[in-house]
Amino acid sequence: MSKLIIEGLHRLEGEIKVQGAKNSILPILAASIICEDECVIHGCPNISDVQVTIKVLEHLGCKVSFCGGTITVNSKNISKNEIPQSLMREMRSSIIFLGALVSRKKSAKLSFPGGCELGPRPIDLHLEGLRQLGLKINEKHGFLECESLGLIGSNIALSFPSVGATENLILAAVKAKGVTVLTNAAKEPEIMDLILFLNKCGAKIKYSESGVITIEGVNKLHGTEHKIIPDRIAAVTYMACAAITSGSLVLKNVVEDNISSIIPIFEEAGCIIKMFCDNILIIDSPERPYYNRLIRTMPYPGFPTDAQAPVMAMTTIADGTSMFVENIFSNRYKHVGELLRLGADIKVEDKVAIVEGVKRLYGAEVSASDLRGAASLIVAGLGAEGITKISGLNHIDRGYENIEKNLSNVGAVIRRV
Repeated sequence: MSKLIIEGLHRLEGEIKVQGAKNSILPILAASIICEDECVIHGCPNISDVQVTIKVLEHLGCKVSFCGGTITVNSKNISKNEIPQSLMREMRSSIIFLGALVSRKKSAKLSFPGGCELGPRPIDLHLEGLRQLGLKINEKHGFLECESLGLIGSNIALSFPSVGATENLILAAVKAKGVTVLTNAAKEPEIMDLILFLNKCGAKIKYSESGVITIEGVNKLHGTEHKIIPDRIAAVTYMACAAITSGSLVLKNVVEDNISSIIPIFEEAGCIIKMFCDNILIIDSPERPYYNRLIRTMPYPGFPTDAQAPVMAMTTIADGTSMFVENIFSNRYKHVGELLRLGADIKVEDKVAIVEGVKRLYGAEVSASDLRGAASLIVAGLGAEGITKISGLNHIDRGYENIEKNLSNVGAVIRRV
């Protein structure tokens, strides 16, 4: 089993190019199967979730190549409408193929997805909306058997602005007969990237700032060329790495608008943030971060739940008390127990975590149980005295490309064994 070995208390200084967005490339790859043509997608991160998605595409009958950050998908000869359980269980977001498959093949068979265990992440919103579009769904023996004679546009109001449900309904509705109106849809930048990609392929999708997405069904989509947006959560993770090491980093490929709710958190912690043209961010950190009074996770444009764990790691050595309120997932404090092993002082009660900053963290052996929790352990290890050994690297590899290499290049003492 691989481990990351980190020798802490080395100041980070240098330049990192932020990868393309994990949460953008996955739904866009799924969307490519609706196009009966070739799609060329640039800026793709080489992470395990992308590799699993490529396996799904190839299983369905697509021809796929991945070279130099560019993925080419030709879905002309798709022959299957089912995804085996072994692939579905490798990745939670594999459920996104449901909307794409019923749009292309009018039927689909797949099992319930796997991935990080973050507490209940029900797909009820997905299924309820798809049923409103006319999809017949039979749930039995852990599988979803879906069939339609032709989807029909509908007015769908989501009870919660779920990212996954919004993506699935967009993919299902893009070729449905008539007009579909999604109310209370998710507003994340990755949703906007998916809409941009589909419109390039010939879709007719309009988005309003109020969270209403209008989809006019078309008969066919064609191929296109597209570049994935930068990964805002990877950017935040590197910012936290700089802050906990009193570091100074230049981050390339960062869209300021997409992290507008996050920058004030780092400024409150005493960091100086400067944005420049060409999507360049510079972060200069104080000797020790200041506390954050309250960090509340919310749907976009609020503070993202994916950023909670790495930012919490930064606050473990802050001068004062920080409070976190997790409003998206019920079990997203699983990293807390491992941070405690490093000497953090954190108390959790239901949705609330109180972090009392300590003067020093100390290296220990810890294990990651989910993607963003793994990132938090790397952040903490960089700021800990001595050696930190992190196992469970399959989680970090799901969402971060070459994270140990990137950190080594800016002064971290970190290696994979």
